[in-house]
Amino acid sequence: MVEAKEQRKVKVHTVYKNADGKRLPSVTTILGILNKPALIHWAWDLGTQGLDYRSVRDDAAGVGTLAHYLIMCDLNGETPDTSEYSAQDIDRAENCLIKYWDWKSQHNLQAKFTEHPLVSEKHGYGGTIDCIAEVGGEIWLVDYKTGKAIYIEMIYQLAAYRELIREAGWEVDQCRILRIGRDDTEGFEEKQFTNLDKAFELFLHCKEIYNLKKEVK
Repeated sequence: MVEAKEQRKVKVHTVYKNADGKRLPSVTTILGILNKPALIHWAWDLGTQGLDYRSVRDDAAGVGTLAHYLIMCDLNGETPDTSEYSAQDIDRAENCLIKYWDWKSQHNLQAKFTEHPLVSEKHGYGGTIDCIAEVGGEIWLVDYKTGKAIYIEMIYQLAAYRELIREAGWEVDQCRILRIGRDDTEGFEEKQFTNLDKAFELFLHCKEIYNLKKEVK
């Protein structure tokens, strides 16, 4: 069971529940227990420049949300409504969209599902899939990122999404992370994965630690 909470035109906070109505943690919430040294250095570097990392982080998150929305509209043949965003955010998000178009031009991609929420009754978590598409007769799971790099925890996230898809009765031939830059100087970067079993095992360990930490509190 999936509910939308605090819905806006381009941003939805999703609440995941199992068949018994119990609220479940999301993939990103579970992986939040992991230490992210790259983010610590990033925050420190912003501080040396006199910038508040929280403000920069929130601005980047807004651009990322809008970029995801523009890509979703493109995949679904819809006209986006960007009225809630500033001209600067729209410009940066459209940079992402252009990089996405560059990547898309190399693949004959036919979207089957976009922004599709799923729940694992077996493992007790939920997540929203960016895109499941058919490409050259294969089924691809594609996760879009707008950060500065593809970090290891993103692979764990992708593995958790693949398991959600499997439990829903679908099989995918390829899993990919597509990173699209927010700045004019950045292009796109993608990584392809065919075996995510170990990454999913690590994710399950994270889920156990997440649950144990809640019990300790």
